[in-house]
Amino acid sequence: MSKTLIEWVKNPDGTQGYTLNDKTGCRNHTPEGLCLGGMFPCYAFKLANGRLKQRYLNHQIFPVGVFDDEFYSAQPLTDPFYPRWWSGRLKEPYQIKKPAGFFLDDMSDWMGDYWPKEWTEQELQMMRDNPQHRIYTLTKQPQNLIKFSPFPDNCWVGVTATEQYQFVRAVSELRFIEAPIKYLSFEPLLAHIPMLPEALTLAGINWVIIGAVTGNLEDIKKMLGRTPQLTPMPFGKRWTLQPKIEWVEEIVRACGKAGIPVFLKDNLKPLFKMGETYSWATSTLGFLRQEMPK
Repeated sequence: MSKTLIEWVKNPDGTQGYTLNDKTGCRNHTPEGLCLGGMFPCYAFKLANGRLKQRYLNHQIFPVGVFDDEFYSAQPLTDPFYPRWWSGRLKEPYQIKKPAGFFLDDMSDWMGDYWPKEWTEQELQMMRDNPQHRIYTLTKQPQNLIKFSPFPDNCWVGVTATEQYQFVRAVSELRFIEAPIKYLSFEPLLAHIPMLPEALTLAGINWVIIGAVTGNLEDIKKMLGRTPQLTPMPFGKRWTLQPKIEWVEEIVRACGKAGIPVFLKDNLKPLFKMGETYSWATSTLGFLRQEMPK
């Protein structure tokens, strides 16, 4: 468990929250580390193959037979992003009495088809045992959510959508999910997504996050060939691929009509030109709109 730099992961008192990775690794990527849910660079893949590599390789992978298939049984001992289970980490929320916010499994996809059901059940039991905490979850596999619904009262259930097909799939699945907060993460936003307030309301969406692709310049150049409609822009020491501002505005305005709070990530800042007014994108104090559900 560690403090997170992800802006939208907040403790209930508004301070910065934590990450909790009892599951690490993923199978939803190319050998080069591009997420199959949009073909953008996966930051978790990079971390696992970078500064976390030896720590992950030293960890027991799984009980024999859990991931027994032809593709993933070839070189598990040399793949740091192979799915791994760190059950001891689930004890950490029990040790914190003050209400905290935890982003669960940000180094994986907690609803991946490859995870044994009993491991996910242990995560859900941790949530029930610690009602004082807020648990953020996020998946690109929304079809698996129904297996565990209804979710605990402190579980915020999110789905990532980078383009229209994923959005339609997300709202279609979330419509039937019972959770206190259901949210959509348009991060990264890779294409225009026609947005009707009625679709958000019907699915029971309570929150929306929007962000851009981030990575090094080499990653951005590779992606630009596949997504020429995006615009490369520097952001601090990194680079971003920015969506069209009209795409972002359409989502924000639809959320406004539906009464849904919106969180614009900091990596969208290069999109807004200095000196121009974007009333739909800023708070009453002039800062980038970063709202949380009540």
